Amino acid sequence: MDKGKFVRVKCPNCKSEQIIFGKASQKVLCIKCKAELLEPSGGKAKIKAKIEEVLP
Repeated sequence: MDKGKFVRVKCPNCKSEQIIFGKASQKVLCIKCKAELLEPSGGKAKIKAKIEEVLP
C-alpha cells in the first residue's frame, strides 16, 4: 500500500470506521473510544487498525 494516501480503517476495539492519512505526522486516535489507530515513525506511519479500503 502506498502510505501517501487516505485510507478507511476499522478500530480494533470498538469497530467504528474513520478515514485517516497514511503518512500522518501525529498519533491518530479513534473518535469513539480513543484507541490509537496510527503511530508516526519518521516519514512512514504504523497503522494499527484494520485497513478496509485505500481511497483514490
